[in-house]
Amino acid sequence: MTILRIDVDRNRCTGIGICESYAPDRFEVDDDGTLIVRGEDVSAAERDEIEQAVNGCPAAALRLVEVPA
Repeated sequence: MTILRIDVDRNRCTGIGICESYAPDRFEVDDDGTLIVRGEDVSAAERDEIEQAVNGCPAAALRLVEVPA
């Protein structure tokens, strides 16, 4: 069994906040432009929302990775 986890490439993230617009409960860009991710593991219920955030990132700084449970 595997779980999905949000991975952020902080060197690529520009802090635009598109991910925040797709999944505001999971992503936040603070006043300094730093991305804050609330929890890394993705539940089945929120998978579509998180995938939209990942696919919508213009800097390709987000990805979903499968990790062993």
